[in-house]
Amino acid sequence: MVRHLPTDMPPGHCYGRLDLSPGRMAEPAPVLAALRSFPAARLVSSPARRCRALAAAIGVARGLPVVLDARLLELDFGAWEGLAWEAVPRPALDEWAADPWGFAPPGGESGAGLVARVRAFHAELQAGTVVVSHGGPLKVLAALLEGRAVDLLAPAQPMGTVRVAGQGGAPR
Repeated sequence: MVRHLPTDMPPGHCYGRLDLSPGRMAEPAPVLAALRSFPAARLVSSPARRCRALAAAIGVARGLPVVLDARLLELDFGAWEGLAWEAVPRPALDEWAADPWGFAPPGGESGAGLVARVRAFHAELQAGTVVVSHGGPLKVLAALLEGRAVDLLAPAQPMGTVRVAGQGGAPR
């Protein structure tokens, strides 16, 4: 599981489906090095630009075509997309924290919707697949692959890191 490289979006802003490019300083070399020993047979990516760009670099390095799968898109934050987190009304953030599965930002998606998409992807996942995605979907996918309960409030895998499923250790 590979999380996309950082974008140029300033820290402290909400973005999920906002289709951002990787940042100007985003360098795929560490990800490529971390994947060097992984026996990749397939490469699947979120269609978001920040994921597609990294998946393309992996595909070139590994000689694999990139398969795009919308089920790997990040949570849709609806009206919150692009806002500074401090601009999101505090009562709404509290409601989300109290019910991450059922709450959806205005015009956005609930945690249950995200989990349903990733469960459907997981049901079709083949061994030897490199998955390039976002913090939310990768958090759910890791839990499913490791047989753990999904915790939507758990920290996400850091950007630009690789995590091999079943190796519950830290991403590299």
